[in-house]
Amino acid sequence: MGKLTVEKCDIEGVLIITPEVREDARGYFMETYQKKDFEAVGVNVDFVQDNQSASRKGVLRGLHFQKQFPQDKLVRVIKGAVYDVCVDLREGSKTFGKWMGVELSEQNKKQFFIPKGFAHGFLVLSDYAEFVYKCSDFYHPNDEGGIAYNDPDIAVKWPIEEGLELIMSEKDTKWGGFKEYVAERK
Repeated sequence: MGKLTVEKCDIEGVLIITPEVREDARGYFMETYQKKDFEAVGVNVDFVQDNQSASRKGVLRGLHFQKQFPQDKLVRVIKGAVYDVCVDLREGSKTFGKWMGVELSEQNKKQFFIPKGFAHGFLVLSDYAEFVYKCSDFYHPNDEGGIAYNDPDIAVKWPIEEGLELIMSEKDTKWGGFKEYVAERK
């Protein structure tokens, strides 16, 4: 068991990982994480915390990052579907400020590995979604930063259906843009 299909992305270090799924008349079985298999594909991370959230259609969470305690994240959806996005905030990276996105769903069973140094967010596409993720550092409540989901300099192409009203936390409606993020770092 434990075979993984790995899709390398245009942004170095970001991976789309699909586990082997064994199906029969009873249903299916898959290993969602096996340390040796992940190390073999370049994910050599000690995960210390698992999180889960439930959201309804139109919920947009993000774009979040950690300032002093950055986290590697391995994210997936166990119910429904989301459009998951990461933005490269690694200073000196050739893809600094670039984004990429992938649909994660209970059907495709894909996982998204996002290394330290990225902003992260997702939009719920289905009526309901449950989102789970592993983190390489503990949550530090006063360490969170963010960038506006609709920042024109990053220009994420969110698949927002016409007429869909976004549901966001108050803090997510108040994040500044990418230029402000860069100016604060100097």
